[in-house]
Amino acid sequence: VQVVESGGGLVQTGGSLRLSCAVSGSIFNIDNMGWYRRAPEKQRELVARIERNGSTNYRDSVKGRFTISRDNAKNILYLQMNTLKPEDTAVYYCNAVDSGYHFWGQGTQVTVSS
Repeated sequence: VQVVESGGGLVQTGGSLRLSCAVSGSIFNIDNMGWYRRAPEKQRELVARIERNGSTNYRDSVKGRFTISRDNAKNILYLQMNTLKPEDTAVYYCNAVDSGYHFWGQGTQVTVSS
């Protein structure tokens, strides 16, 4: 299974970015999918998750600003990030769970300048 993120970059405070994550390979049935991030000198943290039925959950600091969505037919995960803040700066990782196995991408850098 391959997990490839895209869409990161440099943006000013208040700007927007849209991350994408494509999952391919020997896929059986992807259950939960999610975005995590790791800021410099900090531990990885959950940003948002979405179940196959569309149920979502977000960390408090991104509620109202970020929206997670997925295309089950294409096995693609998205994260629309609006009103970005410098504290959102991190490497963002896509996670896909298939039959109890966790698959991770290499990450995409998001940098928000103040």
